[in-house]
Amino acid sequence: MKCYNVQNYIRYKKDLKQATKRIDVTQEWVDLTRDELIIKFLPLVENLARKFSTAQQASGVMSINDLIQEGSKGLTLAVDKIIWETITSSDDPEKTIKSFLSKRIKGAIRRAVDINRGTMRIPEHKINEIRKNNGEDRKAIEMFFNSVFTSLDALVDDPNTSYDVPENIQSFNPDMLTSYLMSLLWIYLSDKEAEVIIMSYGLNCEKKSARDIAYKLNIKGDSAYVRVSQLKRQAIDKLINNVDYSQVIDFL
Repeated sequence: MKCYNVQNYIRYKKDLKQATKRIDVTQEWVDLTRDELIIKFLPLVENLARKFSTAQQASGVMSINDLIQEGSKGLTLAVDKIIWETITSSDDPEKTIKSFLSKRIKGAIRRAVDINRGTMRIPEHKINEIRKNNGEDRKAIEMFFNSVFTSLDALVDDPNTSYDVPENIQSFNPDMLTSYLMSLLWIYLSDKEAEVIIMSYGLNCEKKSARDIAYKLNIKGDSAYVRVSQLKRQAIDKLINNVDYSQVIDFL
């Protein structure tokens, strides 16, 4: 079978239709040539391939055209292995030959799917599912950072305040959490954004006001402190949007 791509799929269907017309439908299957048998059962290949294209195991791994091609290879090999004595002696020869060919077509497609699974192309409906899940993860990440930074404010303002980020976080050492936060800042934020967060919340340094931070970072103008507040919010949003759920799950 030719390697038809998406653009040539319609041409493949036309070629198949013309080839099918050349087969004498009055002939018995045992009288058909090898090529005629392959052409006769190509519609069966496409039918099975389309079922695979929407199945969980193959969805997004291979395109429908790839599945048809792999199934056609399986059909070609299966036709060469037909034992006609078994087919003709069956009570229902048509059902027997279709069953025989279907098993080998499915096997060929299944093997191709397994081989190509490492280069998965994620279909849109799966991407939407991932996005929905990430929506839940994003809420958890947002809760983590907002809770942590709120607790850091309380801890700096009153050293006797309990370190109550979420409840489960009490088992973590504040210094360890601060160090981990610092590592995330330098990975996901610009230098200026990281400095704003560090000085705003007093991470390993004395907590500073927005005006002091503006002076320290050479942010000038009458509204410099407003710009610092904007950078602070921007930095937190960037952390929420970019930090993976797996990176904070232990603290939730």
